This record gives sequence, C-alpha cells and structure tokens, in this order.
Amino acid sequence: MLRTRKNVLANYRRKLKRLGVVRLEVHVRRADAELVRGVVKALADPEHEAQTRALLRKRFGGGKAKGFKALLAAAPLAGIDLARDPDFGRDVKL
Repeated sequence: MLRTRKNVLANYRRKLKRLGVVRLEVHVRRADAELVRGVVKALADPEHEAQTRALLRKRFGGGKAKGFKALLAAAPLAGIDLARDPDFGRDVKL
C-alpha cells in the first residue's frame, strides 16, 4: 500500500477513535439482516437515537455487570431446589 494511502487510512481511523466509533462484525441469519441494519440506522439517526437506545436498553438491558454476587442476586431461582443433604464425610480410623 502506498505511504499516502496508509496515512489517509491511519488519520481516518484516528478520527473515528476520537469520535468514539467502533467497528463491529455481526453474524446474523439472512432473514434478520435487514432488521439489524434498521437498528443500526436508527441508532445513527440523531432524531431517533435516544428513543431507540432507551427501547433497546429497556428490553435487553444495557447495564454492566456489578460482579458475581450481583449476578447471583439477579438470577431467577424460582423452582430450583437449593437444599442439600448434610455431608458428614466418611469415618476414618487413624
């Protein structure tokens, strides 16, 4: 690649980094491709981005994990038997 092309590309990537833009590669089914493109366009549109972001966060959650303890506290444990028989070990003759 020519040096000038490398400089142009490097400048472009620096500009995107300053703007907080990241590149993502997503694998989806062919039937869902238009849907994903629509979501991306809605997030890029200044008129709809706040509404779209709020809707996505509400539906899919956007919060970061606060740790293992918080993850366990938020886990749905209904119907799971957490009781166990006491284990006294085995008899050992010394």
